[in-house]
Amino acid sequence: MKIINTNNAPKAVGPYSHASIVNGLVYTSGQIPLNLDGEIVSDDVEKQTEQVLENLKAVLDAAGSDLNHVVKVLIFLSDMENFQKVNEVYTKYFDTHRPARSAVEVARLPKDVKIEIEMIAEVKEI
Repeated sequence: MKIINTNNAPKAVGPYSHASIVNGLVYTSGQIPLNLDGEIVSDDVEKQTEQVLENLKAVLDAAGSDLNHVVKVLIFLSDMENFQKVNEVYTKYFDTHRPARSAVEVARLPKDVKIEIEMIAEVKEI
């Protein structure tokens, strides 16, 4: 197992790493909409979604992967009413490549944000 941490994504808000690599797969920790200074970017769910996906791009890059190698996405929403707005942003990042995905509403997320996303991706072949 290889542990991944990067300075290009916000520091973890708890005792965990950005990602782990096992058997050629990258398992990311959930990312919330924090910028590199550790601040929530906005109260707007679209801006939060964009920040989360940018954070995940940075984590995947540090792990030798990218969005084109994502095989599974897990989305946690504080309100399922935001589902369509999240999808509008999501499709800008996953236009033709459509990995398997789950989306669930949860009671509460860290720092009371509106969205958290985690991914499983293949490591790119060298």
